[in-house]
Amino acid sequence: MTLYLAIDGGNSKTDVVVGSITGDVLGYANGPGTNHQNVGLADTISRLDTLVAQARETAGLPATVRFARAEVFLAGADLPEDVDMLSKSVGPLGWSESLHLDNDTWALLRAGTDAPDAIAVVCGAGTNCLGRSADGRTARFPALGMESGDWGGGGHLGVLALWHAVRGEDGRGPATALAGAITSHYGLSSASELGRRLHHGTVQWADLASLAPAVFATAAAGDAVAASIVGRQVEEIITLATVAARRLDLLDEPFTVVLGGGVLRARHPLLVPPVINGIRELAAKASVTVADAPPILGAALHALDALGAGAAAHDVLREQLRTR
Repeated sequence: MTLYLAIDGGNSKTDVVVGSITGDVLGYANGPGTNHQNVGLADTISRLDTLVAQARETAGLPATVRFARAEVFLAGADLPEDVDMLSKSVGPLGWSESLHLDNDTWALLRAGTDAPDAIAVVCGAGTNCLGRSADGRTARFPALGMESGDWGGGGHLGVLALWHAVRGEDGRGPATALAGAITSHYGLSSASELGRRLHHGTVQWADLASLAPAVFATAAAGDAVAASIVGRQVEEIITLATVAARRLDLLDEPFTVVLGGGVLRARHPLLVPPVINGIRELAAKASVTVADAPPILGAALHALDALGAGAAAHDVLREQLRTR
């Protein structure tokens, strides 16, 4: 039986699937995030190898069995040198006869659509965007954060909420209900107290991503400052999708935009409908969807594609992975 290994490694969690060319899922494992930028390369590789061993075990496969194909998609595989380094680190583990490794946004794109002309935009902890055209061209962004011109994502929204809240408290900026949202969320007396805790390291900057839902709730309640943050996020997602489409010469053609990541999957009415409308204003033939399927489905579909599996196998796989 021809077997494959599929991995979707994100910032907060990692999914691993062992499957067959028939589309059947034989083994599954789930564990912590595997972004080498967050946990280091050594821990990333160790976590991946542990999860692959667990997936093998649930599939009833001994460690000696090599897969025909491994499709590995990881957060943090942003630049060509990242992809090269990670490929050279994963390859010697000997999981498979053939290995393909790239950024995890590719898994989201494949999970969301079969369309050959397609673009994925992620708004989760951070933001990312990439696309492909039927003729094989791709468009992508470095997605390193502020240093590569990125804007938004849950972490950035949380930082902006704190920035505006502190300035509202001390008079440098307009008063905003974000201050109350922050004190309620953290059980503090003021937003500036959160700033001090960040300075002293008792609260980690990454934790500010947990404020993203409060930003949207505060905006929905009519707060102008919060609404301005949400509006800027809408603009950035539209910009990512349309710039990628322009690079691929798709703006006047039918193509699909797949939206994903925790911020977009929440489907807040102040975010997703304006994003869809904004993309369609600039690309009238675009079809825009929020991905319901998990990215691990996309990783597994990539494996079936590489192995030449038929449409029936794809259907079996979708049915078995749609709720993961």
